[in-house]
This record gives sequence, structure tokens and C-alpha cells, in this order.
Amino acid sequence: MWREIPPDDRFEVQVDGYRVVAYSFGSGDEVVFCLNGGPGLPCDYLREAHSCLIDRGYRVVAFDQLGTGASDRPHDDALWTISRYVEETETVRKALGLGKVHLLGHSWGGWLGIDYALAYPQNLKSLVLADTVADMPHLISELDRLRSALGSETVAMMQKHEAQGTLDHPEYQAAVTILNYRHVCRLPDWPAPVRRSLEDWNMGPYGTMQGPNEFLYTGNLKDWNRIPDLADMHVPTLIIVGEHDELTPACALRMKLALPDAELKVFANASHMPFYEQPQDYYPVLLDFLSRHGTVQ
Repeated sequence: MWREIPPDDRFEVQVDGYRVVAYSFGSGDEVVFCLNGGPGLPCDYLREAHSCLIDRGYRVVAFDQLGTGASDRPHDDALWTISRYVEETETVRKALGLGKVHLLGHSWGGWLGIDYALAYPQNLKSLVLADTVADMPHLISELDRLRSALGSETVAMMQKHEAQGTLDHPEYQAAVTILNYRHVCRLPDWPAPVRRSLEDWNMGPYGTMQGPNEFLYTGNLKDWNRIPDLADMHVPTLIIVGEHDELTPACALRMKLALPDAELKVFANASHMPFYEQPQDYYPVLLDFLSRHGTVQ
């Protein structure tokens, strides 16, 4: 089960002239390399949920992506592209000498993980796509479906504020809060690492790449779609998704059907963070997959 563990090592990696901070837990050749969600979030929430894998012999590495956490935070919207983050991920992997890794991408980190796997398949032992998608237009249609469950009057209110640009209005924020507690994390009290990441959210990368909130996509990724490319990804892949996930089981199935070597697990009574919402179910599934595609038993 997850717990907060201080890292064994902290690294500063130069990426495009900027400083990116990485964290390493445990030792050994079996590396779980974590790509957290956001964009714009520090890695705390995903790092703390997976550092406990050291108990089973894995080395766990995570990093604050450029613009987040302890890494540099330049004010240049041109930096916030998925292709640049792919190269940043490869720079960190090489700088830390990680060799072939088990790449675990959550949410936005899964989109990044897919593009990384397409660019650098030789560097992967396996791929875990956690609570993520490969087809943004399809996701947007699914988010509209989730929003519709709030009722037609509430949806009309949200659309009005989105058209007016008054997204900070209390009634709009109240609707987003309900959606977050239904589809992002269903726990009544969100874990400390989640709160810590959210409280340090850099909205620069997030707004540029995604949009103003989790249920409105207007950024440079809104048309991103890798479904046609997934047939070229032959790395063993585990797709995980919560039953109530904002990045829905239908999105997960779309990936599974397009991938040559993938398995899919839906976690009951969970949304976007099954590692916190249903840890007793999540960790056995993850560990079984990793053990089948590495040397740690």
C-alpha cells in the first residue's frame, strides 16, 4: 500500500537549458519510470502512490516535468508541447542511466507515454497506461456525456459561462466540483499527496495544452489522436481505468482494441485515481503485470 517515503536520491537534469528535478527510490535493474498527469502538476501524487513498489524489489523514478514542482518554471507557452515533453522524458531517462524501463503514465502522463513509446520503443520493457486515453475527440464526447448527468439546466449554465468566459463564477465552479468528486477522486477526503500536487498546479502548461478545467478541452491537445498509430506499438501494455473515471472505460477499450499486446482492467468503485481509491485491488494487478514482463518475481 502507498505511503510517503523520502527519495533515496534527488537529481537535477539539464533539459533545453532548464533544470528538471527527478527523484529515485530503491535500487536495481527493474525500473518503474512514472509520468504524472496534469499537465502542470508536480509529480508528488503519482510518486507517493508508487514509491512503495521498492518493497517488491523495484526502483521507482519520477520527475517534476518542466514548469512544475521543484523544476524550473519558464514563462514561454512555446515550451508546452507533447513533442518537447517526449524529448524531456528521454533526456531524464538517459541522464539517470535507467536503461530499459517499465513506463507508467497516468492521465496526461499516459498521452505522453504513448508518444514516448512510439518514438522510443526500444527503451521499454512494458507500458502501463493508467486512467488515460489515446483519442482526444472521443474523450471530449465522453466528457459531454458525463456532464449531461448533471441535468440539462446545469449543462446550459456551464455552457453559458464557457461562452462568456466567466469560468470563475461560483455556480460554474460548483458544477466542476461535483464532477471532480464523481470522476477524479471519489474519496471524501483527498490524500495529502493529491492535495499537495493540486495546490501547486501551474496553469500555464495546463491551459496551453488542455484547457481551463478537467471537463473543457480547448488547448493544443484537443485534436490529438493516436488510435491509428497504436498498431505499431508492440510493447506489452496494461491499461487500467476506474469504473467512474473521467477518462472513461470506453476510452480505455478504444485503446485496447487498437493495441497488438494489451490487457485491460476496470476497477470497481474507483474513478481517476484507483491507486488511492481502491489500493487493495490496484497494487496486485500492477505487480502481477510487472512481474510477468521483468525479472522481479
